[in-house]
Amino acid sequence: MSSSSPLASVLFVCVHNAGRSQMAAGFLDRLAGDRVEVRSAGSVPGDRVNPSAVEAMKEVGIDISEARPKVLTPEAVRASDYVITMGCGDACPVFPGRKYLDWALEDPAGKGVEAVRPIRDEIKARVEALIAEIDGLRGT
Repeated sequence: MSSSSPLASVLFVCVHNAGRSQMAAGFLDRLAGDRVEVRSAGSVPGDRVNPSAVEAMKEVGIDISEARPKVLTPEAVRASDYVITMGCGDACPVFPGRKYLDWALEDPAGKGVEAVRPIRDEIKARVEALIAEIDGLRGT
């Protein structure tokens, strides 16, 4: 970590915090490094990260096998500049001054790695666009 503070903090939220949000957090962590603080959580966290999501991410060189689903808390939302929901609906608390985005992404739950790959690739493209937006707003 560098001594400078991150440009922004991002919270990815999906119901189980087992697939989409974990893949998004993995990409953002890898692509933005310490420029962005990354969190993920779920409104009803699962027991473990989706094995197909883990496998799909390994294929692109990102290991999320040690990630664990976490419960969504108001504190996590309050501490984030961006709150990106992926199907958690009204379970996400809203606080003023946060930027809320909803990424309509197919749920990879119960799908094999072949079906997860296009979801992974869509998440990567959206994360890259988010990083470009954050960098642009912060003047880097």
